[in-house]
Amino acid sequence: MTQDELIAQIKKKQSFLCVGLDVDLDKMPSHLASSNDLIFEFCQKIIDATAPYTVAYKPNIAFFEAYGLKGWQALEKTIGYLNLNYPNIFTIADAKRGDIGNTATRYAKAFFEQLKFDAITVAPYMGKDSVEPFLAFESHYTILLALTSNEGAYDFQYHTQEGEALYKKILRQAQTWEGAEDRLFFVVGATQAEALADIRQLAPNTFLLVPGVGAQGGSLDAVAANGLNSRCGLLVNSSRGIIYASHGKDFEAAAASEAQKLQEQMKSWLLQKKLI
Repeated sequence: MTQDELIAQIKKKQSFLCVGLDVDLDKMPSHLASSNDLIFEFCQKIIDATAPYTVAYKPNIAFFEAYGLKGWQALEKTIGYLNLNYPNIFTIADAKRGDIGNTATRYAKAFFEQLKFDAITVAPYMGKDSVEPFLAFESHYTILLALTSNEGAYDFQYHTQEGEALYKKILRQAQTWEGAEDRLFFVVGATQAEALADIRQLAPNTFLLVPGVGAQGGSLDAVAANGLNSRCGLLVNSSRGIIYASHGKDFEAAAASEAQKLQEQMKSWLLQKKLI
């Protein structure tokens, strides 16, 4: 999927919503318990319910890995279902991989060639030679962790050397790596919205994946006000706030309702910024 195609979907759906698929058997609606393929069935129903309002899905790989082989099989079926039935929706493997050389290439092959995701999240700690193998895949995207929402972000990401915070060095330097111009996005947590204005100065044209709206307390309005650029340039993720909006038989309708609320808020911002 090209960036132009992603932007076309944003304009068509008047949305820059990404729905996170953080599957947890303990939170599944009880009436699905008898399913022989519970993880996939839940994902399928959430996808069908929310697809009119979203331009991207982000399966969190750890939530599938936790269930062993059946989790991996459910992940493969879920991404296959998305690619077959919703080929215009952007898919992100939230895997946070990061290793050097051939190992990074194998991670990229696994998620891009075997599972056929459009994008993958990658940790930057090991530097250029751990990220460029992902960027080498021309039809896919690398979403690099820059500034995260968790409490531990302050342990390292704000560390300053020669007057520059580490997360800013990541943003600046990563854009010089081979393949970055066309295929690099960044992760910026929604609870870090006050930093988005500075981030936009450092990465004015780059798409930002912004998790943390909803259950984690991030403000969509603050993110949009500081993060939108001339092409939208945002994918704002909500996971638990949508997929677990209800634990009853109405869980699909509840998920759709929450996704629609965010889409309508996003539409307002897109109109305000004259992007649609």
